[in-house]
Amino acid sequence: MISYIGLGSNLDGPVEQVKTAVNEISLADGIRVMAVSGLYRTAPVGPQDQDYFINAVMKIETSLSPEDLLKRLQEIEHLHHRIRTVHWGPRTLDLDILLYGNDTVDLPHLSIPHPEMKRRGFVLVPLLDIAPDLVLPDGSSVSDLVRLLDPDDLKISPVVL
Repeated sequence: MISYIGLGSNLDGPVEQVKTAVNEISLADGIRVMAVSGLYRTAPVGPQDQDYFINAVMKIETSLSPEDLLKRLQEIEHLHHRIRTVHWGPRTLDLDILLYGNDTVDLPHLSIPHPEMKRRGFVLVPLLDIAPDLVLPDGSSVSDLVRLLDPDDLKISPVVL
């Protein structure tokens, strides 16, 4: 199943956190990395008294179920000492399943498509990098969603390594 994963970090060397997570995901059983966007520096959503984030999106092919993929991603977050204390607060690593094919999943612990992705420049812009013709399960195109974003949601900048 073709899936898209959002990556983000704003603690403990965010660029390295994201790059290491990409490598760890690529080594996981049942996952093949197909593409990785560039890295973007973005303002935090929610509490503003935290550092900027580094965000990216990756396209994968997986034989894992949505729940097993979530479990594997949470194991990788745990390796990065992810602690869930403040909603939208600072974090060493955040891995979100954005899309799982055209499937819709609505469980207490997992919603796919990711419920916030259509309003987040830090998701849509990197997604556009690697999937410019992507159409979401509801029929909306990523390129149209980027054009419709509020200019404040587009205040992101590519990270030059």
